Amino acid sequence: MKHVIALDVGGTGMKAALVGADGTLLHEARRATGRERGPDAVVESILAFAAELRAHGEEQFGESAAAAGVAVPGIVDAENGIAVYAANLGWRDVPMREKLGKRLGGVPVALGHDVRTGGLAEGRIGAGKGADRFLFVPLGTGIAGAIGITGTIEAGAHGYAGEIGHIVVRPDGPDCGCGQRGCLETLASASAVSRAWAAASGDPAADAADCAKAVESGDPAAVRVWQDAVDALAAGLVTALTLLDPRMLIIGGGLAEAGETLFVPLRAAVEERVTFQKLPHIVPAALGDTAGCLGAGLLAWDLLSTEVSA
Repeated sequence: MKHVIALDVGGTGMKAALVGADGTLLHEARRATGRERGPDAVVESILAFAAELRAHGEEQFGESAAAAGVAVPGIVDAENGIAVYAANLGWRDVPMREKLGKRLGGVPVALGHDVRTGGLAEGRIGAGKGADRFLFVPLGTGIAGAIGITGTIEAGAHGYAGEIGHIVVRPDGPDCGCGQRGCLETLASASAVSRAWAAASGDPAADAADCAKAVESGDPAAVRVWQDAVDALAAGLVTALTLLDPRMLIIGGGLAEAGETLFVPLRAAVEERVTFQKLPHIVPAALGDTAGCLGAGLLAWDLLSTEVSA
């Protein structure tokens, strides 16, 4: 049975699958990334995990994977197959495509940015299916974005497109790791809400999920923290939709797990801010934490269809 290897590398864990031609997940597996062991060990773990998947495919389906797709965090040069930089994994200029291709016996390998790859999956087979223009925004440790245009994701001239987390929404706001102040991700990411709620509640272990529960129970301090984050998020999203005019905003990541506790005030806050802009549909992501892995599979199949057409 013809299949491809799909691998999504995160800061703490790796998700992988063997994916059939119709998008069916034929086999799934997870491993710890083990970033505390250093960047070289992480790269070796990725290569070994991919080789394991290849061996499993040979054993179960009687043939090797036809291609592989891998999604990684940080700055990615997808065209040249290089993982340029990832702060949370500590690597620089890793020729990932070349290394994986060698370990996998020369099969074609596609490399993608984790959020853009997740956005590709949400656009083709998830919440954005059928939408010609969308913006996918996962709210996790940070905030990034994927700009969907007719079934593809716009990477930008230098691979930096979609970095909505670094739109400045409050110039007098907290310092951001990027060197600016008041960036969206310092105010509206899951980690930002966790920090704010830990301070407001006096519980250093409290997180964004706890804040959402407190909002649902009517805690006024939690409502203030939550609304601050929602207001910042709405400001960032309105800037993005003014530039991009998407038909749909797909919101994912840990904060979106709060469901309507997030979406009801967020839709209201965005609607309140738009003037001439067309209001897009604001919907939750559909694929959860499998989006990156499914997207990596799509990259691999796209690679094969490109080779055939070429």
